[in-house]
Amino acid sequence: MKSITRQKSLEEVEHQLEGLERVYIIGCGTCATMTRTGGREEVLDMKERLQEMGKMVTGWTVIPTACDDMTEASLNENTGFIQSADCILVMSCALGVQKVGSYISKPVIPALDTLFIGVEDGPGYFHEVCDQCGHCVLGYTAGICPITACHKGLLNGPCGGTNNGKCEVDKEKDCAWTLIYQRLNEQGRLDLMRKYQPVKNSQIVLRPRVTIIS
Repeated sequence: MKSITRQKSLEEVEHQLEGLERVYIIGCGTCATMTRTGGREEVLDMKERLQEMGKMVTGWTVIPTACDDMTEASLNENTGFIQSADCILVMSCALGVQKVGSYISKPVIPALDTLFIGVEDGPGYFHEVCDQCGHCVLGYTAGICPITACHKGLLNGPCGGTNNGKCEVDKEKDCAWTLIYQRLNEQGRLDLMRKYQPVKNSQIVLRPRVTIIS
């Protein structure tokens, strides 16, 4: 699974960099490279755009995985270029931004928005598979997540708008609860459709979340 990101508008990046003239750019060689939002090509394009904006780019690098311990090693290798910068522009998911920020006292600026955790169906095509809600109901819904597969996130469905197996929000999209019904039917477990799922308990996912694995 990958963190799916998209680039912020150049206007927003420029606004975040207001008063910061010397910029060091960091990209990510894993998720952001796969989604073409923060790989080598995108970092070099951002470098050019910043220079056109009048900024000085002191250097750049693409960390193999910006959200793990390789971040510290990469930062140490580029200390000189980083020290001469006013800030670090990070082209990775939010976790990578926070990881860089934990090692550097300079302003760390995100160039991307993190959208969701997803899997790749085909080259460059990703879909969300998990909301990480803390209360998994996949055992009752035949392995299809109603939170991510249903536009309305209905725990008990289908809604009254489904028509010929399609979603009323997006008529090109299969209704998640129709898919759940069909799969449960094939498994001989349609009785689970009658099982009421209570409203999500928000206390299950108090933030920040911490878990201890013993």
